[in-house]
Amino acid sequence: MPSITSTDHVLQHHLAAFAENNIEEIMKDYNEESVVCTPEGKLTGLAAIRSFYSEVFKFFPVGKTNLEVKQKIIEKGKAYIAWTADSPVAEVPLGTDSFEINEGKIIWQSLAAHITFK
Repeated sequence: MPSITSTDHVLQHHLAAFAENNIEEIMKDYNEESVVCTPEGKLTGLAAIRSFYSEVFKFFPVGKTNLEVKQKIIEKGKAYIAWTADSPVAEVPLGTDSFEINEGKIIWQSLAAHITFK
């Protein structure tokens, strides 16, 4: 069973990589079997997840985005965050992500966000 520490470590790595728009680091959090569920559909595997983040990073440029985690809950290999973000491109008054983390990898993630483009 994953420990809270390892789950939190992966989540912190993921958030730091996201804030830096670092695709190479963020991809270290996933494996080929990882699934990311979005309002647009299910993404499976590294290529699909990489493509998704490459697009998302366009809306949240490094140094010009304020991302604030409002709530973080971690329990037994699972994590939940509620967050807000503001950039020159988009505003997110509410976003949420849920994660299942096993052996240092995000094996399942769901996300939803109310995004307003500027």
